[in-house]
Amino acid sequence: MNTSSVSLFVGPTSWGMDATLWADAGVTLRPPARRGDIDALRSVEPGILAIADGTFHSYPAVGHAEIRTALAEGWQIWGLCSMGAIRAAEMHTLGMRGFGEVFEAYAEDPDLDDDEVALMHSSEPPFRPMSEPMFHIRRFLADLTGRQLLAEEQTAAIVDDLKQRWYADRTLGALKNALTERGGLPAAVVRAELANFDAFRTKQHDLLRFLKEQPWQPTVR
Repeated sequence: MNTSSVSLFVGPTSWGMDATLWADAGVTLRPPARRGDIDALRSVEPGILAIADGTFHSYPAVGHAEIRTALAEGWQIWGLCSMGAIRAAEMHTLGMRGFGEVFEAYAEDPDLDDDEVALMHSSEPPFRPMSEPMFHIRRFLADLTGRQLLAEEQTAAIVDDLKQRWYADRTLGALKNALTERGGLPAAVVRAELANFDAFRTKQHDLLRFLKEQPWQPTVR
């Protein structure tokens, strides 16, 4: 197996991250994975792949069959953050490896909806995100509830409102409106809380940990 570098399929999850992280970790960036991308790499010596982001609707999603075939041929394949986390949770018994909190959530709850990690983003690099996944929004609201800025019934109403929307309409603007209209929070409080939203972007946190911890590296005993 070629362990000199990792090919990482990533898009909006990497938005705003320091480009030196990729070089320091020996990672080659590829756009969000779509059907056929894994098959296209199998003409070279088996190596290490990581899937963070992948297509949902604009192109067919990366397939189980191509991942299974690559695993059988000796590829080491990691899944995290978004589409990768979903596939890793579905295929960990076949040898695909998962990493991070998003993967753990899908592994623990097979009924967790795929759209919990979906978001709208630009179609070309750097894949600027245009909406927020419910996965992040739920954690943000749970924090507000834990600090008693929102009552549980208010949080439930906001979650229900946003969950019923198309994932592309789950924007920070929509969340801001819901916090004032359904949560009754003053505009100044909403602005201050949303300024710290980065703390709840679990997909980005998982990706940063993956690059820093480099779990694909062989363990020295």
